Parts: sequence; C-alpha cells; structure tokens
Amino acid sequence: MKNKQNLFNLTRFELSDFFSKLGEKSYRTKQFMQWVYHQHELDFNQMLNFSKELRQKLQQVSTLELPVVTTQNFASDGLIKWLVDLGGDNHIEMVYIPEKDRGTLCISSQVGCSLACTFCSTGMQGFNRNLSTAEIIAQVVIANQYLNDKGKKISNVVFMGMGEPLLNEKAVYNACDLLLDDLAFGLSRRRVTISTSGVVPALYRMADTVPVSLAISLHAPDNQLRDELVPINQKYPIKELMDACRYYLNAGTQERHILFEYVMLDGVNDTVEHAKKLAKLLGGISAKVNLIPFNPFPKTKYKTSKTFTIKKFQDVLFHFGVRTMTRRTRGEDIDGACGQLAGKVIDKTGRTTNDRRH
Repeated sequence: MKNKQNLFNLTRFELSDFFSKLGEKSYRTKQFMQWVYHQHELDFNQMLNFSKELRQKLQQVSTLELPVVTTQNFASDGLIKWLVDLGGDNHIEMVYIPEKDRGTLCISSQVGCSLACTFCSTGMQGFNRNLSTAEIIAQVVIANQYLNDKGKKISNVVFMGMGEPLLNEKAVYNACDLLLDDLAFGLSRRRVTISTSGVVPALYRMADTVPVSLAISLHAPDNQLRDELVPINQKYPIKELMDACRYYLNAGTQERHILFEYVMLDGVNDTVEHAKKLAKLLGGISAKVNLIPFNPFPKTKYKTSKTFTIKKFQDVLFHFGVRTMTRRTRGEDIDGACGQLAGKVIDKTGRTTNDRRH
C-alpha cells in the first residue's frame, strides 16, 4: 500500500481515531504508545499483546519510519550533534547538551529558516520547507535511542534549532502534545520551550493553545537596530511583540515566565546604553535575559562581544532588577553552538543565490 501513515505524526487523540477506524478498541492507543515511547519498540511484530491480525494490518497501512542519521559528532565538552537526512538533499541538525542536573535536546522545526536573521548561520542557509510532526518527534526518538544505551536521558526539549517554530504551528503544537503526554515523553510544561523571533499573531495562538515555556529572540532593545538584526521586526515591531508577551504571561492558570535571548555582538548591541534601554523595555515583565556570546560562522560580518563588555552589560541589567545569565558557549568545535546550526538546505527563497552574486 502506498502512502502508509507514519504513526509518529499522530497525537494520542489522532492515534485513538486511527485505531478506531481499524475496528480496534480505544485501549489499543495506550498499548501502542507504551510500546513505542516507553519500550522503544518500533517493530509491529514485537508488539505481542496485539493480535497477529492487527500486527499484519499495521504493517500494511502504517509505518514507524525514522530518517537516517548522516553523521554524529561529539564535542570536547560532551555536546553531541546529529545531522539527519530528510531526503531531497535536505538535512537538519539537532544537538544534545549535557549538564550536571539536566540533558537538553535542541531540535529543529524547519529545513532552513525564512527569517534571515543576520547573525544566524541557519538564516543564511535559506529555507526549503516545514518539518512534519513525525520529523520533529523523530529527532527526540533518535536522540533517545542513542542516549538510553549510554544511561543518559533527555530532561528538556527546546525548539531552538533550525527554523522558526511559529511558522510551522500545527506540526510544532502536535509535537508538543506528544512531548507533554505521559503516554509518550511525559515532560513537564516547564521543560519544553518554544523559541520565536516574534511571529506575533502565532504568539497569541500559542499562548492559548500550548502550555509550554516561551523564549523570545530579542537581540535589540529598539526597532531601528532590531529591524536590521531580526528582519521580522519590520512586520511586527517591538511594541506589538511586547503586547503579545504580556498576553502570554496572563494566559492560562499557571504562573508563566519568558526567557529573552540576546546575542552579544561586538560594537553593535552591547553598550551600556543598549543595556539601559533593554532594562526599561522589560520593566514590570516576569522575565529573565539570556546573554549569548555570538558564535562566529563563515562569511559573517559580526564579532563576539568582549568578556568585560558582556559583564558590564549584565551588571547594568542586574542594577535595574532584571534577572540575567550569560550562556556558556558549548560545542563550538563541532559548530554546534547557538546560531551555528546550518544542516544542508536546498534553498527555495533565492537568498543563497542572491548572496553569491554580491
């Protein structure tokens, strides 16, 4: 049968509907999810509490297909980066970041990115397409397969890899459902984070739809500079973005916070005056700022802010009562650091072709 249903695409509700259409009882959904997500069993024939007839039927109409891992690289600091082949000469990257008290998996939501943030290697690669729910979840499954054998586990998942998650809402929200579902990955809502450059209409929808943590790629405290660094700001300027952030904080019944990401670019956005503007912008918001030393990539025009400049910037934020941390750069030796993920993208935007002309 052509076009088999990849069951990694389906949430618990959708799986229930799938089994119902096969004439099966609702409890099959729970059994199936336990096999796949708890026992890590992807062979229908090994799901022994299913009848032989059901196992054969599943083989005929469905699959649990995972993309192929092209390379797996290990950084000197323990970080692991996978390059995953999605076919059509397109590849994505994902990164596992081990820490003392957690293991964070940074996953991609698109092949490339259409937003063209000027300091980001992914943005310079252009854009090809959105990932399916199955392709997003596959990244977690692939990482789990490797880490389980090593006695390690994923405690946090962040949508901070390639792509803008809020330009791929349905697949990302479905993936979040599975990440939070106790029958799947069972992560708490505070351990799943969607990072966005500021797709304002989608931010409102996310606030009401998915109870996960939010990170905002801010990188500048005013419109003039942010228009240059994060071009989507030209469509959704800072005031609109901050209004959406306030809406997110007040949506739902549980307390929420926002992480504002701010890449430190030497002589561009790292002065004391920038810090004061940022503190004023975030006044009264339940927020934390993550200062990210810029990670260079080929042909970039930017340089990393000096250590003492970052420290001075942080001190200004502390002075105004803004909770702040500086991210420790990880995985630089395998281009696995923030802003360095590039994969391999067949660009459909014409951006890379245009770049070669100049």
